[in-house]
Amino acid sequence: MAHDPYADLRGFKPIGKRPPEPQQLGKVLSELIALKGLARVQGTQQLQQAWRLAAGDEVAKNSSVIALSRGVLQIGVSNTGQLSELASFHKQTLLATLRQQQPQLKIKDLKFRLKTDQKK
Repeated sequence: MAHDPYADLRGFKPIGKRPPEPQQLGKVLSELIALKGLARVQGTQQLQQAWRLAAGDEVAKNSSVIALSRGVLQIGVSNTGQLSELASFHKQTLLATLRQQQPQLKIKDLKFRLKTDQKK
């Protein structure tokens, strides 16, 4: 008998193949949370709090965390003057502070971006 490549599309199940084993509920829920992005909200709030602690209230007032991707923490800054100052003079100190306070995040670098819709 020839193999039918479209059997799955038509809903036929090959004879002799066992259905997949049931998965643990915890694993399924974890995958669902990750798929829907439900954990990102809490993660972003934690990153924002870590940024506020490292940068201080005055700097954090005009900046916010955009994302953490591949070890690079992206920070949105409300004006070019502050962006330039942070990138040129404070980047290494802030990076060291974040690494010390949040070693589990494994932050490798900081990138500052102009984001004019920051709260003032």
